[in-house]
Amino acid sequence: MREILLDTHIILWSLFETEKLNKKVVDILKDAHNEIFYSIASMWEVSIKHNLNKLPLSGTEFMHYCEQAGFKKLEIDDRHIVALETLEVKKGQQAHKDPFDRVLLSQAKADGMNFITHDEKFAAYDEPNVWLV
Repeated sequence: MREILLDTHIILWSLFETEKLNKKVVDILKDAHNEIFYSIASMWEVSIKHNLNKLPLSGTEFMHYCEQAGFKKLEIDDRHIVALETLEVKKGQQAHKDPFDRVLLSQAKADGMNFITHDEKFAAYDEPNVWLV
């Protein structure tokens, strides 16, 4: 069984814009051997964007849809914050500036999960658990 943490935009695409997902991600999501997680950090990010009128979906609605989809909730723990300090950035590259994205990656790293994203900025990290799709 593989544990997989989804980046916020991958979650939103899987819930509302499945045509944006490539076949590999769809297969991963459908595979019953995988445990799919969403982070409280994603719920927090969605709530902020909703309050700024950048997303029509509230954080509470986001959580509801994630749970309906069978995604498991990943709380933020002190081990995740500590892992932020261990993220490896490739020489000559810059760390991702979005704090939510850095927290998501640190959660995946700390918990031994694979992290699925479409955000090219994650290519700057020398972390084997990042699946850029």
